[in-house]
Amino acid sequence: MFRIVLFEPEIPPNTGNIIRLCANTGCALHLIEPLGFDLDDRKLRRAGLDYREFAQVQVHPNLAHFRQNTRNPRLFAASTRGGTAYHQISYREGDALLFGPETRGLPTPVLDELGPGGTLRIPMRSGSRSLNLSNAAALVLYEALRQVSFSGLE
Repeated sequence: MFRIVLFEPEIPPNTGNIIRLCANTGCALHLIEPLGFDLDDRKLRRAGLDYREFAQVQVHPNLAHFRQNTRNPRLFAASTRGGTAYHQISYREGDALLFGPETRGLPTPVLDELGPGGTLRIPMRSGSRSLNLSNAAALVLYEALRQVSFSGLE
């Protein structure tokens, strides 16, 4: 299945919503430190409801650790600076979908490492800043799932 990777997430309810998304789709959630909250945060638990027990959540000290410990999957980063629209990527099971911190997005060195082919964008109106993190993750994940015919889902 797919992996959702949150790079230095800051807002507990967004991560809680993504935990719920992962629990319902069978996708693993990987959190890259530092986190802007404690995993026992009340707001995270509230947004994730009781889905935490059904989601695979792993915490990594950095992005390199994630890549080494997950056999270096294909990694696609969502960014307002991305060149390829998210629906123009040909996804494969096992791909990882990377999202940056809510207030600042992914750092330039991370985007540069992935290059134009690994950086995707979600089309928006001119002048728009960004979508909510959990909405963006759901949007991109469901496109990837659609491309693999919702494998493993009813």
